[in-house]
Amino acid sequence: MEFKAKEIAELLGGTVDGNPEAVVSTFARIESGKPGAICFFANPKYEQYVYTCTADIIIVNKSFEPKNAVSATLIRVDDAYAAVAALLDHYTAKKRSFRRYRGLRSRVRWSAKIGRKVYVGDFAYVGRNARVGDYTKIYEHVYVGDDVKIGSNCIIYPGVRIYPGMVIGNNVIIHSNAVIGADGFGFAPLEDGTWKKIEHTGNVIIEDDVEIGANTCVDKSQMGSTVVGKGTKIDDLCMIAHNAEVGPDTVMASLTGVAGSAKIGRHCIIGGQVGIAGHITIADNTTIGAQSGVMGKIKEEGQVLMGSPAFPLKQFLRSYAVFKKAGK
Repeated sequence: MEFKAKEIAELLGGTVDGNPEAVVSTFARIESGKPGAICFFANPKYEQYVYTCTADIIIVNKSFEPKNAVSATLIRVDDAYAAVAALLDHYTAKKRSFRRYRGLRSRVRWSAKIGRKVYVGDFAYVGRNARVGDYTKIYEHVYVGDDVKIGSNCIIYPGVRIYPGMVIGNNVIIHSNAVIGADGFGFAPLEDGTWKKIEHTGNVIIEDDVEIGANTCVDKSQMGSTVVGKGTKIDDLCMIAHNAEVGPDTVMASLTGVAGSAKIGRHCIIGGQVGIAGHITIADNTTIGAQSGVMGKIKEEGQVLMGSPAFPLKQFLRSYAVFKKAGK
């Protein structure tokens, strides 16, 4: 698939600095750009590659002023990072074909309702009274349990397991081997030292435009629902426990664990390997640094936290400086 510089600029609302007829057919990182490719430059530490890159087109911010000669055609946009995301989305949509397909080795129960142009791969299973919306793609070896509801334009990659009764919104992407709706970790201690399993009768609700990474688990609630809010993005190997609520447009990096009944606000940024204790609330627009441990309620919005237990970043840095000196 080929694109001209002028077509890309029109799509992104940018301007062309160079040859508007320059043609590209692939994407590349700026440090390894080659003829026929389009790259983008947003991080100042990669500026050296703008001058050595042999790609035909580079997307840059409008504010960029080259210090040396640039051989590539530049497309200037307000935000290069956001622009390349939009371009990749457009490119993927162009390549995606919507056709009804049901693998001969798949099984869709007769009471399931399947929308228009839904793809069901070989060895996939769709249970009784399940609902699958239009243009959704269920890849090979996916399990969709009884009474599951999946919206339109979803992508469910191979090996995903969606337990009975779970609810998936529109435009949701779930990557391979994620598990949606396993029992939460709930056991009651008995007098004889053993543990009694607490049955989980609730479900999981994943709202629209969510993306869930590979091997991530979202457990169903004991009662009510575990909720992942609209637009939230969760990385690989994360754990969302029973009755937790993750607010809209939150991003969560790999190996984060959210304990039961925790409530995370909207627009939060959570780094890798963060641990969040159960039954606490985290305010909107909170940023939590990697490997931090959040053990208590975060009431004030917009804070940046670090450490275990996590506390405001400036305090953490001062404390760390003292700690380093103490070790000498």
